[in-house]
Amino acid sequence: MAQLHFYVPDEVEAQIRNKASQAQLPLSRYLANLVKQEAGQPSQWPQGYFEQVFGQWQGAPLVRPPQGEYEERPELK
Repeated sequence: MAQLHFYVPDEVEAQIRNKASQAQLPLSRYLANLVKQEAGQPSQWPQGYFEQVFGQWQGAPLVRPPQGEYEERPELK
């Protein structure tokens, strides 16, 4: 298993240590999980995203106003 070394500002370190503690994980495991999550699935939606979001809008109705006539443009050559 490879070891990675990097530097972060002290404030970032404190935040990461706090989050690892809240997750009840060693710092190295917490960071490994973050890297796996980012490297393995960068373009996928989070699990349960659509179930949580779809149909949940509670503001004013979303209505698209009339767009008018299409603009005629000269053809590109």
